[in-house]
Amino acid sequence: MSARQNLKAWHARLADKGHENSPDNGAAELSAQLAEDAVFHSPVVHTPQVGKLIVMAYLTAADTVLGNDSFRYVREIVDDDANMAMLEFTLELDDIQVNGVDIITWNDEGLIQDFKVMVRPLKAINKVWEEMGKMLEKMKN
Repeated sequence: MSARQNLKAWHARLADKGHENSPDNGAAELSAQLAEDAVFHSPVVHTPQVGKLIVMAYLTAADTVLGNDSFRYVREIVDDDANMAMLEFTLELDDIQVNGVDIITWNDEGLIQDFKVMVRPLKAINKVWEEMGKMLEKMKN
């Protein structure tokens, strides 16, 4: 599959998340899109997080923390040759404007192999760190 096709599946999951046809809030669809050895690069955690389960935990937490009504992808750059896309997003989180970038790379089977997130400004990074920490802790219990 091309990066554009993979990206359509990513957007479809986000659009369906939380609707009645997705009772698990899109978790099954997300799981189906991740490679077993997927890697997640957090904007606040120094080491890459490796493995489908941990990547799933981070992306599920991000869906909850960042996926509010203000979340929008505002720009996309797609490279079919490298099977990757860069998606710029914006949102408001507790009156803080968050601007960030998701860089997604898919493997030859069309599964997410690498997911990197960058966030700005510093105030937004701190808020995302705080809220993601709370969500990940809640998911552990």
